[in-house]
Amino acid sequence: MNSKTLLITGGAGFIGSALIRHLIENTGYRVVNLDKLTYAGNLESLEPVSGDERYVFEKVDICDGAEVRRVFREHQPSAIMHLAAESHVDRSIDGPADFIETNVTGTTVLLEAARAYWNDLAEGEKQQFRFHHISTDEVYGSLGPEGMFTESSPYQPNSPYSASKASSDHMVRAWHETYGLPVLITNCSNNYGPYQFPEKLVPLIILNALAGKSLPIYGSGEQIRDWLYVDDHARALLRVLEQGRIGETYNIGGHNEKTNLEVVKTLCGILDEKRPEHPQGISRYEELITHVADRPGHDQRYAIDADKIERELGWVPEETFETGMVKTVDWYLENDSWCQRVLDGSYRGERLGVIE
Repeated sequence: MNSKTLLITGGAGFIGSALIRHLIENTGYRVVNLDKLTYAGNLESLEPVSGDERYVFEKVDICDGAEVRRVFREHQPSAIMHLAAESHVDRSIDGPADFIETNVTGTTVLLEAARAYWNDLAEGEKQQFRFHHISTDEVYGSLGPEGMFTESSPYQPNSPYSASKASSDHMVRAWHETYGLPVLITNCSNNYGPYQFPEKLVPLIILNALAGKSLPIYGSGEQIRDWLYVDDHARALLRVLEQGRIGETYNIGGHNEKTNLEVVKTLCGILDEKRPEHPQGISRYEELITHVADRPGHDQRYAIDADKIERELGWVPEETFETGMVKTVDWYLENDSWCQRVLDGSYRGERLGVIE
């Protein structure tokens, strides 16, 4: 086992690529990126570090057990950080089977490959090994106007996506309790930041506003989420990997509860300041806001209690909602060519998750 090698699944995705950039730029780890490269996987997100000798890419589907076992055998990692997942609620409404295949079956394949690899390690190396499973706050369901999700909140998933992630969380816990596999689980709130695929709210609003297109908001827009800047999340994931207690779950949040409407209006205000040459026919980007029919099973409120990770591991987010949103808008304004190349692919901003 190489104590400085980390295996990252889904490393070409939004959060995975942010994690890899952080690891290569700020630590001494060698990183193996295992990714199938679906619609949301984009190796351009890793260009800042792709030439580093400590970075290796393996194009592998986590459902392919033989290939996953080969990667373990060849690279001998000291830990795996599992981020590979189908992760968009609207897409899960359109095609739930893909979410079950990747998030449940794929995680099980990965757990079995990791268990076989771990069992063959020398005793000292077995003590060092970790399987870190990265999940979402959506597994907890929807909150009322009061309260927050804690690590002991009951699971009540309401979409095919969140149900598949809840299933994968339970599988990871079962492999720890049944086989003794040393696992860590983290559940995070809504991430945003550079390189995010444009079907997500923040980049969709930025790009639509710049193009003079409508800014769609589900229902009243009063759904509440906790917003976490992706680089803060990457720092938290590394802290949990290095210092977290085996078998424990840690919630990671940004301490930023905002309604979807507040998020959109904040982005419009930043764009008014930074790109005052508005599209024809409007004087403020807010004028493009359009309310559309809500999606099925839309959770009303998520809120993360992140006291445990702060108390036990000393992690707190570095970005406020305001500073993180400004950084995000600046990045999209400075990287128009990246956005256009992404939009030239399979996704062109159409609405997903509509039941006919």
